[in-house]
Formats: sequence, structure tokens, C-alpha cells
Amino acid sequence: MSQTLRVAILGNGYATRTFHAPLVECTAGLSLDAISTRDPDKLAAERPAVRALPTPEAVFADPDIDLVVVPTPNDTHFPLARAALLAGKHVVVDKPFTLTVAEAQTLDALAREQGRLLSVFHNRRWDADFLALREIFKEGLLGRITHFESHFDRYRPQVRARWREAEGPGSGLWYDLGPHLLDQALQLFGEPERISLDLARQREGALTDDWFHAVLHYGECRVILHGSALVAALGPRFAIHGTAGSLLKSGLDAQEDALKAGLAAGGPGWGVDPEPIRLTLQDGERLVPSLRNCPQGDYPAYYAAVRDAILAGAPNPVPAIEAIRVMRLVEAGSESARLHAAVSIRE
Repeated sequence: MSQTLRVAILGNGYATRTFHAPLVECTAGLSLDAISTRDPDKLAAERPAVRALPTPEAVFADPDIDLVVVPTPNDTHFPLARAALLAGKHVVVDKPFTLTVAEAQTLDALAREQGRLLSVFHNRRWDADFLALREIFKEGLLGRITHFESHFDRYRPQVRARWREAEGPGSGLWYDLGPHLLDQALQLFGEPERISLDLARQREGALTDDWFHAVLHYGECRVILHGSALVAALGPRFAIHGTAGSLLKSGLDAQEDALKAGLAAGGPGWGVDPEPIRLTLQDGERLVPSLRNCPQGDYPAYYAAVRDAILAGAPNPVPAIEAIRVMRLVEAGSESARLHAAVSIRE
């Protein structure tokens, strides 16, 4: 294998055009060689240097492809990733990893058997505000955390004709945005004792859940994860309270909007979050407010780490075992919503 990895992406949909293609293209040591698509003319207009292959099977059969990216509908992640691994390719799978824990474990075992890298695109570990939270937690500024609230709300009142909003396995807001919030919670707190999830269909004509409210139990600490498609006036993205103070953060990370606008990933000013973190910390008998800027968000770091893992044996940025833990919570949450009861996680 050369020092430049040749990459193919399955499908030319939103996730490919917004995230994966531009992030691969900006990463030294990666070459976006091919995209499988039913519309080669559209691809030629968008990316004339990239080969159009007619099917995923054509990608798997190409001996020149080193790394396959799977940002397809959720219910196809497992069969496509499995086929890519069996063809001897390294694989990146978009979140959610799979539909079930059993599927995720099967892929993990297969990747080990094949001696291939299998990584999951949990890109919001590199959000500017989340990078700041990791620093603040490491510093212990808030003391013992007692309440952690994380919202991923949007205002999209019209149900759109797309697979994420249709009926079927892997659709709905819980499978779409829930994995982002669950992965961040796991990174900060580890595995909870139990999870409670409430799901609803609130928009006119909704075919699947467009509202979720999850509570993760960590002793006396509660981690609340919330998502909605009907929030026109956004509240805090994060609200965190501890024995030494509180933290509020408004606004979503700016990198997705920058990518949608066609800005070059990793360029000047990339990942700058205009909204500071608002801290209120105990100082003796006083509560002292202050502002803290976030570090720059860094989605390009994910593919740079994938490159280094394949070529140099560096750590996998999101190994399958970590994505399996996310899927365990997704699955347990779905069971909680079905039973209308909390579901235990720890054995």
C-alpha cells in the first residue's frame, strides 16, 4: 500500500457531499478516487476528477480502492460495511454504526478477522463546544457534575420526503441525532446505570419520531439528552450544573453550516465558534460570571486520524467498540420507549 490511500464513497447524497467528500479531499495522504452513484453526470459536474462507479459492488471489486466510506441510509450500513470488509477494504461507517448491537458486534469481529480498520464517523467529538467541555471537565471547574443537559433542536416544521423521516428501521430523530448526543455523553461520563426514553411524533404528517427526551442515570447525576424538530427559538445547547458552578452554551457548532456553504475544511478561521461559554463559578461566598471562548472545531482531525491509523498504526479515532456502546444505548432507549420504563444498562 502506498503512502496515499485511495478512497471511495458509497452514494452521492447529503452526507457524502456535505461531510465525507470535502473532509477526505482536504486530508493529506487521502485521495478521493471514486463515488458510487446512479447519476454520473451530476457527479461529473460537482467533482470532475472523481470516478463514477455504478454500484457499491463495483467499488468493492476495484483493487485500487483502499478505504470505503459508508454514508448510506442507516439500514444499509451493516450489509455494505460487511461486503466492503470481506473485499479486503478498510471501512468508515457513518453514524449510527448499525441498527442493532448484534450487527455492530458482527462487523467488529469481521474487521478483526480481516485485519482491516473499521471506524465510525462520530464527528461531533470534534465540535468546538464539545472540545471546550472536555477541557473544562478535565480542569474540574464545575466540581462534581449533578445535572448535564444537551439539546440538538431544530425548526423543520415540514415533513420532507427522505428516508430519515419515512417509516422503517433506522429512521427517526432518535436514530439520526440521538447517536451524536449519546456518544458525547459516553465520552464524558462513561456508561450509565440505566436509560429512560420518551419518543413522540409532533409534526403534522410525521411518519416517525421527531422528538425525543432521554434521561441517563449516573448515581445522583442526571444526563438529559433532548432533540426536537419544532423549536423555533433555540435554548441552550448545553446546560451543566455542578457543586462548584454552572455552564451555559448556546448555538450549534459552525462546521456543518460551513461545509454546506462550500467553505474549504481546515482553512483560515475554520471551526471558530462565535458563541462563548458562559460560566458561573463559586468564589468563596460569591458567584462569579465569566466568558470562555471555545477552541476551534476540527472535523478534519477525524480523517487525518483514520489515515494515521491505517498507514502508521496510530489509534483508531472511533473504534468499533466505542460505537457498539453507543448502539447499546440506542437499542436500550428504544426498548425503554416501547415499555414506558427505564432500562438497565450495566450488568
